[in-house]
Amino acid sequence: MPARAPRVVCGSVLANLRAVPSAEQPTSSAPAPPVPPKIDVSGMNFYYGTNRVLDQIFVKVPPNQVTALIGPSGCGKSTFIRSLNRMNDIIPGTRVEGSIHIDGSDIYAPSVDVAGLRRRVGMVFQKSNPFPKTIFENVAYGLRINHMSSSREDLSARVEASLKAAALWDEVRDRLSTSALALSGGQQQRLCIARALAVEPEILLMDEPASALDPLATQRIEELIYQLKARYTIVIVTHNMQQAARVSDITAFFWLGKLVECGRTEKIFTAPSEKLTEDYVTGRFG
Repeated sequence: MPARAPRVVCGSVLANLRAVPSAEQPTSSAPAPPVPPKIDVSGMNFYYGTNRVLDQIFVKVPPNQVTALIGPSGCGKSTFIRSLNRMNDIIPGTRVEGSIHIDGSDIYAPSVDVAGLRRRVGMVFQKSNPFPKTIFENVAYGLRINHMSSSREDLSARVEASLKAAALWDEVRDRLSTSALALSGGQQQRLCIARALAVEPEILLMDEPASALDPLATQRIEELIYQLKARYTIVIVTHNMQQAARVSDITAFFWLGKLVECGRTEKIFTAPSEKLTEDYVTGRFG
């Protein structure tokens, strides 16, 4: 492995993102201030028992962008993404050092409402996991348990809006009362996305959301990701280099629990700074 600095900070991409002035406000010659990160990870170490699986991770994730996490199996990508909504908390013996801030607030602070955090930071898993309920009840589930609808009409409207946001409404509108398990694999994954969107998150985490799908269903998921970034900050884990190049604005390359390189996707895939990154994205290993 080539020598490199022990600390890699994925944050320089934010310098190129500037706040857009409001239409009501007069523009001036002064440059707009940089956009603050939506997610700011600083000095993060993660442990399973005594085993450190993430080592000194520094990442700043900008809002309304797609950030792809790439790297070989076992390098810490899924552990990292699950730390962003504290899904790892359910695993005994796990421990986090350093800090993870969302909109400036430490999500590991003792006062944090973890259930509230997971409403803000939704997650879609590698294998679609619809509930053994109707299509309607799958999407309505989170709305019901979080008391987010005021009436049956409001609940129905929110379910419809979520299915539309997930590009699924036109395919299921006439069978909302049928089992979600009768949907195709690609439709089930989009249903899980609709279920995540129903509780109005700000961030959407996706852990290899298309790895088990056929090429056509994968294309639908990728098109959906592109549309959703206008409203959500998206972090996606993928082993598919072509997919990362197609859907992401920023790419972070992980290797053996370390962040090797992070930057604009076009740079990572055409002119990476690290030889290890070049070897991985060109298929020389991994």
